[in-house]
Amino acid sequence: MSGVRPFRRLMVANRGEIARRVIRSARRRGYETVALYSEADRDAPHVREADLAALLGPAPAAESYLDIERILAAARRTGADALHPGYGFLSENEGFARACEEAGLVFVGPTPDTIARMGSKIAAKELMVAHGVPVVPGFHQRGADDARIRAEALALGMPVLLKASAGGGGKGMRIVRDPSALDAAIAAARREARSAFGDDALLVERYVDAPRHIEVQIFGDAHGGLVHLFERECSIQRRHQKIIEETPAPGLSEPLREAILQAGLAAGRALGYRSAGTVEFVLAPDGSFYFLEVNTRLQVEHPVTEMVTGLDLVALQLDVASGAPLPFDQAGVTRSGHAIECRLYAEDPERDYLPGAGRIAAFDIPLGEGTRLDSGVESGSEVSIHYDPMLAKIVAHGADRLEAARRMRRTLASACVLGLRTNRELLIALVSDAEWLAGPVHTHWLAERQSAEAPADGRASAEDAAIFATLHRADLRAESRELLPGLPVAWRNNRWRDVEATWTVVAQTGGEAQHVEVRYRLLGAGRAQVQVDEASREARFGPAEGDERWLELDGLRRRFRIAESGDRTWVFDGRAAWELGWVSRFPDVDSADAHAGCVAPMPGKVLRVLVAEGDLIEAGAPVAIVEAMKMEHTLTAPARSRVTALLVNEGDQVAAGAQLVLLEPEDGDQA
Repeated sequence: MSGVRPFRRLMVANRGEIARRVIRSARRRGYETVALYSEADRDAPHVREADLAALLGPAPAAESYLDIERILAAARRTGADALHPGYGFLSENEGFARACEEAGLVFVGPTPDTIARMGSKIAAKELMVAHGVPVVPGFHQRGADDARIRAEALALGMPVLLKASAGGGGKGMRIVRDPSALDAAIAAARREARSAFGDDALLVERYVDAPRHIEVQIFGDAHGGLVHLFERECSIQRRHQKIIEETPAPGLSEPLREAILQAGLAAGRALGYRSAGTVEFVLAPDGSFYFLEVNTRLQVEHPVTEMVTGLDLVALQLDVASGAPLPFDQAGVTRSGHAIECRLYAEDPERDYLPGAGRIAAFDIPLGEGTRLDSGVESGSEVSIHYDPMLAKIVAHGADRLEAARRMRRTLASACVLGLRTNRELLIALVSDAEWLAGPVHTHWLAERQSAEAPADGRASAEDAAIFATLHRADLRAESRELLPGLPVAWRNNRWRDVEATWTVVAQTGGEAQHVEVRYRLLGAGRAQVQVDEASREARFGPAEGDERWLELDGLRRRFRIAESGDRTWVFDGRAAWELGWVSRFPDVDSADAHAGCVAPMPGKVLRVLVAEGDLIEAGAPVAIVEAMKMEHTLTAPARSRVTALLVNEGDQVAAGAQLVLLEPEDGDQA
């Protein structure tokens, strides 16, 4: 039972919602807790909630959360005698687990040998074949060069999937359908794998078109006990990242479900598995299923399993790590109802859901019956470019799938996240979608449903949001002014002589901006007359309660919330969020750029500049590659252009909107 013994003080080598999640269960079990943090996370909730906290280093993960020596030094400083790795970062790093044990720390997770055997997807597939677990046909030889990978991919036949051997989460992964794209895909997959995992080894396998993604939660102890905690469906994905997960997996026949569960147990037995782990499979349309990998850690989606089984998986991990056997066998594990998890991300819908960063002006997700929130942020938190953009996991449980979906939709609809754009509206659209509600979907389904929109359901309009922001500001000014307090605000000899407020309004879902001009007159006692586009409307409003108040327009009353973030104003009506930009009456006419450029879509690091000054490039040609939030983004030329200047070097950190390369079209017009 190497690495298993009683302990007193637990260090959590992670951040965000999973750090808070582990701290919560550890404290319930009576353990003292230690948080780790980077300079970017000094004020993060997980730091505040632990008994002790230790600074690791600067914001970049390589200098903080991925630095093994700094983590071990922090354990010595704080007197920690056990460590939970959470997920991501070093959670599946065999060298880290071994270093913890050598330093005298109990590593809350599988043995280093198990992690090593599963840390390479190549070795994992070889082991599964030996134990009768079905695997996708492919080439899994470690050390293969680009030419061999290319040859094996062509031999398998298109489409193929290139995958980083050392990691997961969609990093270092490329689907290739055209042989002419193989070389570029291999190079990109290796770069991304090297950046994310420090290992650029690749495997190639036949790509199963339109599969479902099914995974089995397993749990073992140090005494030979091993059980499954049923399966989860994780087919709603974008760029290989899961967005919605649920259990039970809908539409599985009981014989097929049992076969998948038994295959998960077979994988666990092959490893002599200890602690929590997940065996992942792809399920083909014809009912055949294939092993993908074993994630030797707690999964992001573990709360849905907890909701239907009533178990605390983190508490079980701590018990097993301290030497206790599992308190039940397979017959003692039961499942009740249905649970759904949605991942709320800081993403910009207008830019193909690219990750975002910035300050959260307001964060409030009310919970009702059967719902749960796991989050690493709060109002005022900074979402950093250095880490994953997930803000929260929202989980809903119901007696059946439809009830769980209704509860999820209601919770998402009332979720107020202001200050940056999110995927909230998309999540509402997905859990409201008739096709999804009718039964199982495949991993391509989301890409095919990009036009899905959240039902309107009485939400405010852009005009309503602009009217609220205008009257809220005017009323606050009226309450606080000292000069001529008896004179009505915005009084004019000519009632509608001037435009009092002009806004550019964009729904949080993105889309076309609307230019809204609001003229108004406060009439006293919470009343106002407003005019938008020559239409006059009567408005009533309640007193401000912090950043909230009610507004009644044309006999319909809604409660609004407002927040400021930089030069933007955000308004939330209890269902939808609006981003407003104040339009000055005195714009800077000299602010326009003289030339178009290749612009960074988000803060990140310049990996490669693919052009040189003087180059003539065609529309759509790759210009630069930027890495942001663990993903590569290739920026392309908007038109046939001449490169007039390179403004950055490879390795530079750039802000969102920064020009990287100046381009001038051949005809001399602006690109």
